[in-house]
Amino acid sequence: MGRYLHTMLRVGDLQRSIDFYSKAFGMNEIRRRDVPDGKYTLAFVGYGNEEANTVIELTYNYGVEKYEQGGAFGHLAIGVPDVAAACEVAKTAGGTVTRPAGPVKFGTTVIAFVKDPDGYSIELVERP
Repeated sequence: MGRYLHTMLRVGDLQRSIDFYSKAFGMNEIRRRDVPDGKYTLAFVGYGNEEANTVIELTYNYGVEKYEQGGAFGHLAIGVPDVAAACEVAKTAGGTVTRPAGPVKFGTTVIAFVKDPDGYSIELVERP
Protein backbone atom coordinates (compact mmCIF):
# COMPACT_ATOMS: atom_id res chain seq x y z
CA MET A 1 0.00 0.00 0.00
CA GLY A 2 1.39 3.40 -0.95
CA ARG A 3 0.85 6.91 0.37
CA TYR A 4 0.57 10.21 -1.50
CA LEU A 5 3.69 12.20 -0.53
CA HIS A 6 3.82 15.55 -2.33
CA THR A 7 3.07 17.65 -5.37
CA MET A 8 5.99 19.44 -7.02
CA LEU A 9 5.64 22.96 -8.41
CA ARG A 10 8.42 24.78 -10.27
CA VAL A 11 8.72 28.35 -9.00
CA GLY A 12 10.58 31.45 -10.19
CA ASP A 13 11.46 32.83 -6.75
CA LEU A 14 11.76 30.28 -3.95
CA GLN A 15 11.51 32.66 -1.00
CA ARG A 16 8.53 34.48 -2.55
CA SER A 17 6.71 31.13 -2.86
CA ILE A 18 7.60 29.99 0.66
CA ASP A 19 6.40 33.34 2.00
CA PHE A 20 3.16 33.10 0.01
CA TYR A 21 2.20 29.61 1.17
CA SER A 22 3.18 30.50 4.74
CA LYS A 23 1.31 33.82 4.90
CA ALA A 24 -1.67 32.90 2.74
CA PHE A 25 -2.39 29.42 4.11
CA GLY A 26 -0.42 29.02 7.34
CA MET A 27 1.94 26.38 5.95
CA ASN A 28 5.43 25.93 7.34
CA GLU A 29 8.68 25.24 5.57
CA ILE A 30 9.44 21.67 6.59
CA ARG A 31 12.81 21.22 4.95
CA ARG A 32 15.06 22.58 2.23
CA ARG A 33 17.71 20.99 0.05
CA ASP A 34 20.10 22.96 -2.12
CA VAL A 35 21.79 20.99 -4.93
CA PRO A 36 24.43 23.27 -6.49
CA ASP A 37 25.71 20.55 -8.84
CA GLY A 38 22.17 20.16 -10.23
CA LYS A 39 21.54 23.92 -10.10
CA TYR A 40 18.31 23.68 -8.13
CA THR A 41 16.90 24.10 -4.62
CA LEU A 42 13.92 22.25 -3.15
CA ALA A 43 11.76 23.52 -0.31
CA PHE A 44 8.93 21.46 1.16
CA VAL A 45 5.97 23.31 2.71
CA GLY A 46 2.89 22.01 4.44
CA TYR A 47 1.00 21.57 7.68
CA GLY A 48 3.10 18.92 9.37
CA ASN A 49 5.88 16.42 9.05
CA GLU A 50 6.13 14.37 5.89
CA GLU A 51 5.65 11.09 7.74
CA ALA A 52 1.98 11.91 8.31
CA ASN A 53 1.13 14.75 5.89
CA THR A 54 1.12 15.42 2.16
CA VAL A 55 3.23 18.48 1.31
CA ILE A 56 4.09 20.77 -1.59
CA GLU A 57 7.60 20.55 -3.03
CA LEU A 58 8.65 23.95 -4.38
CA THR A 59 11.47 23.58 -6.91
CA TYR A 60 13.64 26.52 -7.90
CA ASN A 61 15.92 25.92 -10.89
CA TYR A 62 18.78 28.42 -10.79
CA GLY A 63 18.19 31.32 -13.16
CA VAL A 64 14.63 30.39 -14.21
CA GLU A 65 12.22 33.13 -13.17
CA LYS A 66 9.05 32.08 -15.02
CA TYR A 67 7.40 28.94 -16.38
CA GLU A 68 4.66 28.48 -18.95
CA GLN A 69 1.51 27.10 -17.35
CA GLY A 70 0.43 24.04 -19.31
CA GLY A 71 -3.15 23.12 -20.05
CA ALA A 72 -3.13 19.79 -18.23
CA PHE A 73 -2.60 20.85 -14.60
CA GLY A 74 -5.80 21.86 -12.82
CA HIS A 75 -5.31 23.08 -9.27
CA LEU A 76 -4.30 22.35 -5.71
CA ALA A 77 -7.10 22.31 -3.10
CA ILE A 78 -6.87 23.59 0.46
CA GLY A 79 -9.60 23.30 3.08
CA VAL A 80 -10.19 26.45 5.14
CA PRO A 81 -12.82 27.39 7.73
CA ASP A 82 -13.81 30.68 5.98
CA VAL A 83 -13.23 30.91 2.23
CA ALA A 84 -14.01 34.64 1.93
CA ALA A 85 -11.54 35.50 4.70
CA ALA A 86 -8.93 33.18 3.19
CA CYS A 87 -9.26 35.03 -0.14
CA GLU A 88 -8.44 38.32 1.57
CA VAL A 89 -5.41 36.81 3.31
CA ALA A 90 -4.21 35.27 0.03
CA LYS A 91 -4.55 38.65 -1.74
CA THR A 92 -2.53 40.35 0.98
CA ALA A 93 0.14 37.64 0.64
CA GLY A 94 0.51 38.26 -3.11
CA GLY A 95 -2.14 35.99 -4.60
CA THR A 96 -4.84 36.85 -7.11
CA VAL A 97 -8.46 35.86 -6.53
CA THR A 98 -9.79 34.49 -9.83
CA ARG A 99 -13.15 33.25 -8.54
CA PRO A 100 -14.59 34.90 -5.42
CA ALA A 101 -16.06 32.92 -2.54
CA GLY A 102 -19.46 31.42 -3.23
CA PRO A 103 -21.31 28.14 -3.61
CA VAL A 104 -20.07 25.66 -6.17
CA LYS A 105 -22.23 25.53 -9.29
CA PHE A 106 -25.15 23.13 -8.76
CA GLY A 107 -24.23 22.66 -5.07
CA THR A 108 -23.85 24.33 -1.70
CA THR A 109 -20.16 23.92 -0.80
CA VAL A 110 -18.47 27.34 -0.64
CA ILE A 111 -15.32 27.56 -2.76
CA ALA A 112 -13.04 30.15 -4.35
CA PHE A 113 -9.98 30.09 -6.58
CA VAL A 114 -6.77 32.05 -6.15
CA LYS A 115 -3.53 32.03 -8.12
CA ASP A 116 -0.18 32.01 -6.39
CA PRO A 117 2.59 34.38 -7.55
CA ASP A 118 3.72 31.83 -10.17
CA GLY A 119 0.21 31.45 -11.58
CA TYR A 120 -0.69 28.07 -10.06
CA SER A 121 -4.38 27.77 -9.28
CA ILE A 122 -5.52 26.91 -5.76
CA GLU A 123 -9.07 26.00 -4.89
CA LEU A 124 -10.17 27.04 -1.41
CA VAL A 125 -12.88 24.74 -0.03
CA GLU A 126 -14.84 25.72 3.06
CA ARG A 127 -14.36 23.11 5.78
CA PRO A 128 -15.78 24.43 9.07
